Order: sequence, then C-alpha cells, then structure tokens
Amino acid sequence: MTPSSPPGLTRFNAAEDGAARAALHAICASRAWADALLARRPYPGADALLAASDAATAALSASALTEAMAAHPPIGRPKPGDPASAREQRGMAQAPPGLRAEMLELNLAYQRKFGHVFLICATGLGAAQMLDAIRRRIGNTPERERETVRTELGRINRIRLARLMEDPAEAYEPAEAYEPDPRHGGPRP
Repeated sequence: MTPSSPPGLTRFNAAEDGAARAALHAICASRAWADALLARRPYPGADALLAASDAATAALSASALTEAMAAHPPIGRPKPGDPASAREQRGMAQAPPGLRAEMLELNLAYQRKFGHVFLICATGLGAAQMLDAIRRRIGNTPERERETVRTELGRINRIRLARLMEDPAEAYEPAEAYEPDPRHGGPRP
C-alpha cells in the first residue's frame, strides 16, 4: 500500500476475509473471481486491484462465468432494492414504452438463445444504445457471445471496484455477509 491509496482500498486490504468476500460478492457473484482477488491482498494501489480483477475475469471457467451472470438482472428490470443495478441501468429508466417493450422482447429471445441474461456494461449508456447492442449481439454465436459477456463483466467489475475504492463504507455491512449455500454453492437466500 502507498500513502496515496484510496481510502476504500486501504479498508479492503485491512478487512477480515469474510467482510472482504462479502464486499467482493456485491461486485461479482463469482466465487472464483472473489477467491482470486482475496488471494492477492494487500494491493499496493488501485491499478493493481483492477489488474487482478481483469486477470481473474479472463480466467473464469464457463461455470464461474455463469455464476457471475446469474446475479445480474435483465436490462430494464433492475432488482428492487439494488441501488447498483438501478444506477447502472439508469439509461433505461426513462425510455419510451415502445422501446422498453422491445427491450423486454429481445431480452427474452436472448435468454432463450443463450440460456442467460443479456449482460452489458450499461453505465453511461442510453436506452437506444442498449437496444442497439442487444439487436447486434443476438446474432452472435454462443462462443462469441460468451467472450463478449466476459468483456462486459470485466468492465462492470472495474466500475464497481472503483466505486468500492471511493466509497467503501456501505460495502462492509455485516447483514450483507456472503455465506455459501451448501445446497447450491451460491449465496444463501
């Protein structure tokens, strides 16, 4: 760590494993991704943490990538009570009803084709841009779309990690602690 480390990075480096894991789980639901980031603590700076995230995302197995995607809500339908999803999908919130209806229809077609939610780094995108992206990507092969999803997940993880490093206090609430669910290997309900 350097004296110029962001306060959130300092807090992340010093957090107990359970609290740090819960903070990472709020960013990305993949246990393999979180394990990789936890294993390299402490981080000397923000760039090192972001580089570790990039490497961990690139190394995700197909099942770990599926685990990460399962925590993301469909575009246009952020999870109630999830400020990150609502903030990230803000561009869809004021979309005209026709555009929202087409997005819902394409989301369903995408899920039927690929078996998972349409994942895009929606931060800063308008509704029309997200609609254009799903129109383009629905024609991808499953292999190509999997790599596109991996790239988008990496971008989302970077944005969320940057936010953690800026404003970390909310990330370490004990009620949000991550505990694996022994029945499914995912988080407990």
